[in-house]
Amino acid sequence: MTFADLGLSPELLKAVEDAGYTTPTAIQAQAIPTVLMMRDLIGIAQTGTGKTASFVLPMIDVMASGRRRALMPRSLILEPTRELAAQVAENFEKYGKNHDLKMALLIGGVQMGDQLKALSDGVDVLIATPGRLMDLFERGKIMLNGCELLVIDEADRMLDMGFIPDIEFICSKLPETRQTMLFSATMPAPIEKLAKKFLNNPKRIETTRAATTNADITAFKVPVKSRSKKDTLRWFLENDLVETAIIFANRKTTVRELNQSLTRFGFRSSEIHGDMDQSSRIKELDRFKAGEVNILVASDVAARGLDIKGVSHVFNYDTPWHPDDYVHRIGRTGRAGAKGRAFTFVSEEDAEAISNVEKLTGSAIKVFGKEDVRVDLTEVMAKTEAAKAEAPAEEAREERAERKPRRARSERAPREKPADVTQSSEVASPEERAQKPERAERPRRDKAGQRTDRVAVSDERKPRRRFSEDDEPVPAGEWNGPRPDFLDVGFG
Repeated sequence: MTFADLGLSPELLKAVEDAGYTTPTAIQAQAIPTVLMMRDLIGIAQTGTGKTASFVLPMIDVMASGRRRALMPRSLILEPTRELAAQVAENFEKYGKNHDLKMALLIGGVQMGDQLKALSDGVDVLIATPGRLMDLFERGKIMLNGCELLVIDEADRMLDMGFIPDIEFICSKLPETRQTMLFSATMPAPIEKLAKKFLNNPKRIETTRAATTNADITAFKVPVKSRSKKDTLRWFLENDLVETAIIFANRKTTVRELNQSLTRFGFRSSEIHGDMDQSSRIKELDRFKAGEVNILVASDVAARGLDIKGVSHVFNYDTPWHPDDYVHRIGRTGRAGAKGRAFTFVSEEDAEAISNVEKLTGSAIKVFGKEDVRVDLTEVMAKTEAAKAEAPAEEAREERAERKPRRARSERAPREKPADVTQSSEVASPEERAQKPERAERPRRDKAGQRTDRVAVSDERKPRRRFSEDDEPVPAGEWNGPRPDFLDVGFG
C-alpha cells in the first residue's frame, strides 16, 4: 500500500514524497481514510508509529476548503507539552507547503504578541497546550464556537499532567457538530470515559496491544548499584557503538548533575528539563538534531512524542516511576523502521518499579550480558571493580618502594640543642620555680597612649568550686549546683 491509495490530494502526495515517505504505517493506513470520511476516531498505537502524520495529513485536505475568520480557529489540536506542539507545527509546515493554510502555535513560555496577531488574522489550524489556550479564552482573546475539528493528542499524558478538567471545559465550549479524534499510546479508564462523553460513535483503531514496546528496539535491564550508575553509563557510551543517545532521569537535579559530569569527561552532551524556559529548550533540541551534541540528558519532558531521527540508544538512568513512561522513553529510538537499543539501570531500590514495567508490557526484560552478543557486562564490570580495588594498593607499594630506608636510632647523630635551653628534660620542682626571678611587670598604655603601671591581681581570689562525684548527695528539692555568690548577701 502507498499513500496514493489512501485518497489524499495530489498536492499533499507531492509533499509527502518530498519528505521521503512512500509507505504508510499501520496506524496511518487505517486512520487517514477514516478522517477523510469525517468520522470520529480513537487511535491507539505505540509511540514511534506515525500517529502525528495520521491526523496531520488528512486534516490538511479537510481544511483546504473553507474560509477563516479572525479569532475563530477552524480546527484545534491539543498537545500536552510545548515540544510536542512545536513538532506538530513542523509537520504542518512540511506537509502543507502546497496548500494555502494558516497555522498558529499557542504555547506558554513565549510572548503573546505574535500569537494574538496570528489569531486576529484568522487561522485554519490552531495547535495549543491547554494552559495557554485557557488563558487566552478567559481573557476573551479567542472564540471556539467556529471549530469544526478537534484532535486530542497524547491523551494519556494529558491525564498524567492533570489536564483532563481543562479538556472537558474546552470541549464544552466547542460546537456539538464537530469531528473529534483522540490519539493515545495507552487507554486507561479515565480516557475511555472522556471518549464516551465527547466522541460520537467513534471508530476504534488499535494497531498493537496497549503499552507494548516497539519490536525494532532491543531492550535490556542492567543491575547496578546506585553509586556505580555514572561509571556504568560512561562505559556504555564508550563501548556500545553509541551514535546518538537520550538519557532519561527522574529528577531535574539529576539531569543537571549528570550533564555536568558527562561534559567534564569530554562527552558532547546537553540537557533539557522542565525548569528551562521554552527558548532554551528549543535551542538545546535544535543542537541535538543538528549533531552539535550527540547526547541529550532529559527529564520526562522529552519522553513523549518527540520525533528525532537517528537516535541509536536510550538510557533510563533511573527506572521510571510510572510504567507507561518506560514505553514512551524507549520509543525515542527505533523509529520509522530503524533499529535501536534501550538500557534501563536497575538498582535495589528500583525492584518494584521494574516489576511494574514488566507487568505492563507483558514480558520480562532481558538482563544485559547474559544474552547480548556484543559484550558480557558482568565480567567487564567485575574486572573494573577489581582494577579499582587494586589501584590504591599498587600505588601504596610503589610509594613505599621509592622511599629511602630510615637509619636505625643508634646510627643517628644526636641533635645539638641551643645553648640557652637546659639539658635536663625533668620538670622543675616547686622550690626551683620559687627561686626564679619574678618577671618584670610591663607597663601598659592608657587610652591617651601613656604607659601606666600594671594593676596587680589579687591572690585572694577564691578558686572556683567544681562538682565532684565524692560530694555528699543533696536532699531532694535543694540546690545541687555551684552555689552562686549572690546567696551570700545578707539582708538586714
